[in-house]
Amino acid sequence: MKPIINHTDFGSITVDQVGYDHDILITSAGEIKKRKKKLSKKFFGTSHILSREEARYIYEKGADKIIIGSGQSGQLTLSDEAVEYFAKKKCKVKLLPTPQAIKIWNESKEKNIGLFHITC
Repeated sequence: MKPIINHTDFGSITVDQVGYDHDILITSAGEIKKRKKKLSKKFFGTSHILSREEARYIYEKGADKIIIGSGQSGQLTLSDEAVEYFAKKKCKVKLLPTPQAIKIWNESKEKNIGLFHITC
């Protein structure tokens, strides 16, 4: 069953009534994991640019879409290489500020992957 995201504020996100104080990845099976920011930070010196390596890590074959919450004010972006990677896999990407991405996540009936940045 797909987790429901209840709320987010700067530095926190609540999923199925459980609070997290770090960025999260929700797999297509509904598993909640801590985001592996180091996969992007080692290439760009920041975790605000999603690298191809992190894109490879979060992508799952068969996913309809990846919904990315880009932070409270939308600071996270995709590198050109990450955009190319998702396009090659024919996986749609929805990149929106986290509060808007949460709404899309909760309303979607598709098999999605979610990545939610909770600061910036």
